[in-house]
Amino acid sequence: MSTPTAILAGFQAKRRATRSRTLKPWYKNGSLVAGMIIVGALVLMAILAPIIAPYDPIQQNLTNTLQAPSTSHLLGTDKYGRDVLSRLIWGARVNLRIGFLAVLIPFVFGSILGGLAGYFGGWLDAIVMRVVDVFFAFPFYVMVIVLVFILGSGEASIYLAIAAVSWVSYAKIVRGEVIVAKKQDYVVGARLGGMSHGRVLVRHIGPNVLSQAIIYGMSDIVMDIMAVVTLGYLGLGIAPPTAEWGSMILDGQEFITTLWQQATIPGLIVVVTSLGVSFLGDGLSDLLSPDRRK
Repeated sequence: MSTPTAILAGFQAKRRATRSRTLKPWYKNGSLVAGMIIVGALVLMAILAPIIAPYDPIQQNLTNTLQAPSTSHLLGTDKYGRDVLSRLIWGARVNLRIGFLAVLIPFVFGSILGGLAGYFGGWLDAIVMRVVDVFFAFPFYVMVIVLVFILGSGEASIYLAIAAVSWVSYAKIVRGEVIVAKKQDYVVGARLGGMSHGRVLVRHIGPNVLSQAIIYGMSDIVMDIMAVVTLGYLGLGIAPPTAEWGSMILDGQEFITTLWQQATIPGLIVVVTSLGVSFLGDGLSDLLSPDRRK
């Protein structure tokens, strides 16, 4: 009969062997590589914005408004005479920063709360799931827009609004994974071996249930970027004159028939960014999901 220590040791050896077989061919995953290239290029553009942007993105020149694309302004100028290309490059900083950073707080908070609810159950699980059900009754974008409207425009308000809404998805995902994981032999063995609840959760259950939350986090980044763009388009996002893709689309739409690139190019950049992050998430899903490993 296997002892708890033997069960746990056997599982850990199997996990290390599976991880070794899985992570080696990551470069053969087309979706992952494509996502890394697209997202990497966008992140590099955002980091190098002060170097590669030809003009100050907020500097107005009212004598040079609504210019068509030329050698001096590759994408033309907007109604305030600002260089569209420069604003597009600097806008990557705002949209990507919020898109990626806004995931961290709900990921951490939701994962911890969902993990505790799934592991201990009882009244904690009942309360958490009732709150989750309430949040799921309302559309994500509607709640974010309402909260930003109440809190006021600005980057801090966007972070708070997204965090207040997004944590429920991570809590639900991790809770379900923990409920399944805590019945596995390696968890039972760890508990019979005298390990505390905290150590079991952090050392054994956590690393095996967070992959699904990480995969969901990639799609959540897309939703956050779209939320920032939507808020900017509605005039509730980052305060002007800061360059931001949603506000660029809003400013350029009135000239869509004459200077179509002012609204279309930022929109295409949003689409490309969403595709890149989606490819990255799909690649991570192939890499981390046990049922999809080759």
